Amino acid sequence: MKHDVAELADGLGFILEIDGTRALDELTASVNSVCSRAEGHGTQSVVVLRLSSAPADRTWPGRVRIGEVNRWERAVRRLERLAAVTVAVSEGTCGGPALDLLLTVDFRIASPDSRLLLPVNDDHFWPGMAVYRLVGQLGAAQARRLVLWGHEITAAHAVSLGVVDEIGGDVEEALRAAVVMLGRLSGAEVAVRRRLLLEASSTSYEEAIGTHLAACDRELRRLGRAGGRQA
Repeated sequence: MKHDVAELADGLGFILEIDGTRALDELTASVNSVCSRAEGHGTQSVVVLRLSSAPADRTWPGRVRIGEVNRWERAVRRLERLAAVTVAVSEGTCGGPALDLLLTVDFRIASPDSRLLLPVNDDHFWPGMAVYRLVGQLGAAQARRLVLWGHEITAAHAVSLGVVDEIGGDVEEALRAAVVMLGRLSGAEVAVRRRLLLEASSTSYEEAIGTHLAACDRELRRLGRAGGRQA
């Protein structure tokens, strides 16, 4: 099966082309494939997703089995927790699987003509985990407007909401800049920051303090090792 995973020219990581018109099981295999490649690449890794070609009628995921949906959601979650820096570039219509993936990555670039669409399936709203992530990232009030009324989100609106980080007039140049900038970070460190952010809105202080103290302890140990090398 073709997974459309290629290595980045400078050896920083991998790029995956996501064509939203492909079958759900093929998309799941592609996401798992790029995750496996990144996991075997070490902690200094970048994964770039090129998102395009949402179904013209917004239908997602079509007539599939619930097991296929479950496997897709597990693959998206795997990407979301990956110990690598993740970047997405959205061009044109971004809906269905592309929107699911956009909402998981660390840095998000959209072309000026990009628009985000919440998915429907046979003219009914598709209740996938994009809704969960929108509420976590935007809050219930902002997400309510998008979910209940199903408006398309232009690139400029997406930036104002914080769903997209940057509009790239020259998408290729914006992508190169983001990869160089983020490639300097440790993927493991980014994964820790991402986890703390993801858990902050749904975890009580008493439950969260242990995770934060563990992250603080790792940072103090790193500082201690760095100080020892300088002595």
